[in-house]
Amino acid sequence: MDLGALGTRDLVLLEFVTSGCGICASVEPVLGTVARGAPGVVATVNAGLAPDLIAEFDVRSVPTIIVLRDGEGVARLDDGVQSAETLVDLLEAHAAH
Repeated sequence: MDLGALGTRDLVLLEFVTSGCGICASVEPVLGTVARGAPGVVATVNAGLAPDLIAEFDVRSVPTIIVLRDGEGVARLDDGVQSAETLVDLLEAHAAH
């Protein structure tokens, strides 16, 4: 995945998943809610297809969520399922800076 493909957005939430991850699948509806109600872009990255991003962001487990502001990692969550409210709050906090 080319992060440039996300456009010129200054705030991006990336969720790293794998196709066989049940927890990752359970997060999909949450990300849909976040995408509709939070600032920035929400994108899912299949970890098996993006070894360059796995290395760049040092992803060691899935799901892992990375928030980028102006292309730089500003937040990371890698401890399982997160609520939509938690993710929206995270994006709003970083949009305000």
